[in-house]
Amino acid sequence: MGPVYRTLASYEPLIYIVLAIGALFAFRRMWRSWQEWRDSVYGLEREFALRRLVQASGLALLILALVFSEFFIATFIAPSLPASDIMATPTLNLLVTPAETLSPETTSLAVTQGVPNGMSGCIADKIMIDAPTPGDDVEGTISITGTADVPNFGFYKYEVSPMGSQNWATIAANRNPVRNEELGKWNTASVTNGDYFLRLVITDNVGASLDPCVIAVRVLNQ
Repeated sequence: MGPVYRTLASYEPLIYIVLAIGALFAFRRMWRSWQEWRDSVYGLEREFALRRLVQASGLALLILALVFSEFFIATFIAPSLPASDIMATPTLNLLVTPAETLSPETTSLAVTQGVPNGMSGCIADKIMIDAPTPGDDVEGTISITGTADVPNFGFYKYEVSPMGSQNWATIAANRNPVRNEELGKWNTASVTNGDYFLRLVITDNVGASLDPCVIAVRVLNQ
């Protein structure tokens, strides 16, 4: 269900628009059915009008339930999904050397493989991952600290992807700006050992995503 929840969260504005159109249709039908029922004279006519009113009311309640469900999924369920569902099969990684840390050369090479604009998305005091630092070995549950604070801030999320892949999985998200504090935590046990990209993505209040801040780390769980 993880991919379904992520899809629903990604298309949240569009889903709300579709539900709003459906709600307008349902309430219009309710209003017309109520007028027909109020103005009906004969019993059979009133019965048909009442039946249409009940159907329109049921449709309106269903749309309202879908709105609340979408809000709950996008706000609470999707941001808390683990990253493990993108690791169905291990990927071949020629950079894995279990007993060593990532060298600056390796980190530089990693950044050029599949990461748009390299690490240019990191901007001090605006969008920055302070810890872990590029090339760090990480294990267990780690704290990710940094800054996610830009004008017209909407929300931020941090994601992980195996090196050499474009399959990004959201670890967590938050609607509150952060400055030089904890962005959240990452349970690295949810992925297999190896080299990964970790990125911080900020979306503004009109739904536009800024260039992400990306670093390379190595997961070495015992």
